[in-house]
Order: sequence, then structure tokens, then C-alpha cells
Amino acid sequence: MTSYFIGLDAGSSLCKAAVFDLDGRQLSEARRRTPLSRPQPGWVEADPDQCWTAVCEVLREAVEASGVAADQIKGLGLSAAMVGAWVVDGDGRALRPGINWEDNRSQSILTEMSRDEPELMSRIYRSSGSVLQQGCTLPVLAWLDRNEPDLLDRARHVFGYKDYLRMRLTGDAATDRTEASVAPGDAAARGRSDEMIALFGLTGRRGLLPHVAESESLAAGLTAQAAAETGLPEGLPVAIGAGDVPAMVIGAGGMRTGEVTAVLGTTCMLGTCVDRPLFAPADIGLLFSLPEGRWFRAMVNVAGTLNLDWAISILASDLAGDPARFDVVTELAWKSPVGANGVVYLPYLSESGIIAPVVSTEARAQFANLSPGHTRADMFRAVFEGVAYAMRDLLDMLPIKAKSLRLTGGGSQSGFWAQMIADVLQVEVRVPQGSEFGARGAALLAATATGHFANVRAASAAVDQIAATYEPRELGQRQYQQGYRRYCAARDQLLGRSAPNRAGP
Repeated sequence: MTSYFIGLDAGSSLCKAAVFDLDGRQLSEARRRTPLSRPQPGWVEADPDQCWTAVCEVLREAVEASGVAADQIKGLGLSAAMVGAWVVDGDGRALRPGINWEDNRSQSILTEMSRDEPELMSRIYRSSGSVLQQGCTLPVLAWLDRNEPDLLDRARHVFGYKDYLRMRLTGDAATDRTEASVAPGDAAARGRSDEMIALFGLTGRRGLLPHVAESESLAAGLTAQAAAETGLPEGLPVAIGAGDVPAMVIGAGGMRTGEVTAVLGTTCMLGTCVDRPLFAPADIGLLFSLPEGRWFRAMVNVAGTLNLDWAISILASDLAGDPARFDVVTELAWKSPVGANGVVYLPYLSESGIIAPVVSTEARAQFANLSPGHTRADMFRAVFEGVAYAMRDLLDMLPIKAKSLRLTGGGSQSGFWAQMIADVLQVEVRVPQGSEFGARGAALLAATATGHFANVRAASAAVDQIAATYEPRELGQRQYQQGYRRYCAARDQLLGRSAPNRAGP
């Protein structure tokens, strides 16, 4: 009998589940929106019950749509948006709304700590390998300890979104190495750091942080109640799982040392798989732990396709709800020449600023060089190009010489954008077969945990198939150079510095 696995990928505002076979072929998919709330400035929260309902619905729907009998599903793997804080009691019931990674309520504490220790952020980076974001688990937990101590007194566990969902599914409280090391934790040891816990004044709350397990190990099986709500068999093996970025790297076939993987989704991220913890360049970017002694050294622009979504809402509101809106906008952008007739767009569309090519909480998206003669087509072209130029900045920050990269995320489905990225970065762009790489990575962890693969690297390699390849064009590179110079000038004026570039502008 053929074995199938289901992967759950619970993003910040979209929950997805998909069924896969052992070749990585996707049989079905289901998705539900899980809107975030912003009850106060800087606060970003999720409704635990709404999230749980979405999980149950997508798991049930994905299996039904696959045509696979429930008893042919041999395991469930989990992935979700990382860090933040989900506070639960001993039965796994949430005691407050989940706090999302975008939340910045801890900034006042970080400001206070930085006054006392000016090198605070560098000290944290030397341990975690990642620039600290306000929504990481330890600073959020420190805020809760200061502002909601009675709540923590009643709590049994504080962990990330994935771990909350797994406890609801299995009753098992745990986290994995991908989460523990960015809490912040100890990237070299791929786990927690007592030094970091003490730094945030949380030694007395350490018991709220559950034990750390391998992503590809098994938690308890699916409980009878969870089985009734999801339609999956009671006792179904459930893998511990991994954070969304590591799961994506696994599912996209990016676990070979030196492999460069880019995500062009809501967030824009570009990184490389390494076989040792890589902290250079210092105080910039992120370092994710992967299974089996691998790491993913990444640079992040924070906003990716979000820039295009926003531009459509502002510049083409007439296309709202049109399923062909991206095709229409691409056709518009194509009518503007390379360089967008001089228009520049900086794609820093985030309330939290940027963490590459520099760390700046004040950086914001903007157009530059606009004049009355420019058109909507020029502005859309500038948005496409701005994201591509930002990806060049990210690649230039990595201490590698890349000849190719694999491109994932919704933006990878645009041949226009993929070719532009190949031309701007002057690397071969390969788009893997498939689309739900986070869910596939989660499913592969379950398949490995149940003995269907020897290890996670073998599982990742087994599904590595390329759907499309885009070669860099010399003509395109020459044409984009002038546009990149203008981009660098606008970027440096905004950021007040000259970002290092591999080849220079």
C-alpha cells in the first residue's frame, strides 16, 4: 500500500495543509485565512481558537480532496510562523491571544537593556547568529513577565505557534532546535542558551520553556479528540516539526551545503545552507538551525510580494479581486523599459523596518525620481525591479560566490520576475517543482520520523526537481546596471550609508 504524508504550514495569516507521496508529489491542498489583530500600536496577535479551527478544517479538507483513504496517511508534520509567544496551561489551552513575530511591544524593554549595555545586540548576535527582532520569544516573555505576571503564574508552557498546535494535536509539550536557537538561543549548539535566558531576566521562568527535541523525531500520536476534529486516525504519528523557514528549505530541496535558496513570498529572504554555524558578516541577517548539523545563513528584506500587493491596491484598485490582476500588472510593467524610465522603488514595506543590508527600524518603502511624465506602468516596473535589486543586496551580503539559486514563493511563479532576478543578480535561477514547500518540508519530517527516509537530507534530495530555469542574460545585466546605480543612490540616501556590494554599482 502506498504511503502518504500530510504537511501543515501555519503562516501568520494563512493556514495550509497538503498531502504528499514519498516522491514529493502534491495530491491536494487546503487553506484558510487566520487574520491577525492589532489591538494596540505595535501589538500583533492571533486568536488561538480561530487558528485551531482553521487547522482542523484544512487537515480534514486536504485529506478529503486527495482521494486518499485516511488509513493511508502515515504521518503528520508541522511547520508554522516562528518565535512570538503562545501561553498555555497544562492542558494546552491558550490563556491569551498568541503573540506574532511581527509584534514589537518588547521594544521598551530592549531600549532599556541597551542603555545599560550598549553592546547588547552584538552580544545576542554572537550567541544566536541572528539580529534580534522585537517579536522573538525571550523579549516577548520578558514583557509578559513584567506586564502580565499573574498570567504567567497560571501558565505551564510558553512556546511558538507550531508547538501550540502540536500540543493541541497530541498533548505533547515540546519545541524543536529550529525554534530554540532563535528565541534567541545558542546557534552553535542548536538549542537554548542559559546565558540568553538570564540576560532577559527569565531564569525564574525557565520552567515555562519546554524541552527541545529534534525536528524529525516523533511526538505523541494524535489524541482521540484531535482525531475527531480533524478526521485523521487516532494515534497517527506526528513529527515534532520545524519553523517555517527551515521547513521551506527542506521542502525545496535546499539542504545541500552551498545551495542558495531564495523565498519571494510575503517576505523576501535569500540564504545558503552551510555545514557549520556562520556568523559573518557580524550583526546582520539571520542564522536558522536545520536538522542534522546544518544551518541556513540568510539575509532578509522583510517585504517581498507584499510590495506588489500594496502597489496593486494603491495604483490599480480597479483590479481588486480580479483573479488575473497579476497578469494585468505584469503586462503593464512589461510595457515600461528596463530601468522604469528612471523611477526607483525601495521595497522596505514593513512597520518594523529592515534587517539587511543594514539594521534600521526606521527604513520605509518609497518611490524616488518621479516626475509628471511617469506612468502607472513605470511605477509597477519599478516595484518589480526594486525587489530584484534588494535581492542583489541580500546576495551581496552573503560570504559566498553563487552561480545559481533556487527561487521559491509566490513570486517564483512569475516568469517575468524570475528572469529579471536572473539578469539583475547574474545567476542562474531555478524554480523547483511544486509550490507548498513549507508543507512539503513538514511532511518530509514526518516521513523521516516514521522511517521512510534514512535522514532529512535524503528526504529533501528525493523531492528535488526543477520546473523551470532562467539563465542570466548579458544584455539584461548591462541594461539593469544603470537602474541599480539609481537604486543604490536612493537606498544610501535613505539609510545614510553605502551598503557593501559584491561588484559595486
